[in-house]
Amino acid sequence: MAETETADAGSSGLMVRNVVYCGVCTLPPEYCEFGGTTKKCEEWLQQHHPDMHAKLYSAGPPVYPPPTQRSQLTTVAITEVLEANMASLSVDAQKRAEKDAQKKAAKAATQEAKEQERKASAMVYIKRIERNKRKYVTAVSGLEAHGLELKKVAKDMGKKFATGASVTKIPSGGEEITVQGDLSDDIFDWVLDTYGDVVPEDNVECIEDKKKKGAG
Repeated sequence: MAETETADAGSSGLMVRNVVYCGVCTLPPEYCEFGGTTKKCEEWLQQHHPDMHAKLYSAGPPVYPPPTQRSQLTTVAITEVLEANMASLSVDAQKRAEKDAQKKAAKAATQEAKEQERKASAMVYIKRIERNKRKYVTAVSGLEAHGLELKKVAKDMGKKFATGASVTKIPSGGEEITVQGDLSDDIFDWVLDTYGDVVPEDNVECIEDKKKKGAG
């Protein structure tokens, strides 16, 4: 049911009598546009105060008094309702932000666990490959799975062993480091000494790829 309020003239000289408050948004009907439920406010006003409804709505869009004619009472009412709405929105926004943060943290934790699991099972293969006339190269694959930058590692290998080292593509996709010479054992030890904090020893394996002999 509508509330009314009567105020006597004070030091400001303003006089407000029989102020009607909307039963939907609690603002005076002249200011229902600020409550966000204008349509419901109009229906409520038509039902409970048809004369005021006819004055505000029948001739077209609601006619609102200019700001200079707003009483202190209505200004306070609008401010209180808007502040209450903003406070409510702030609480909801805060809850949503907290929930989003929790979801992101959980997602990050899950991804980190998967990444650790992937690294724990990622193998590094050091393969000696025989070339023509008993010349060898050593191919190193799988280091990138442990977060290592292949070009930098290849450069460091070349300096360490004073030989050529480059990053090459492999037929199955991806890349590996190719080092000139038979250096499998030396590279095995160097990888563990240099990157043992990120590459577990159990994940490093030396293999040999012998050159296939032609059919007789």
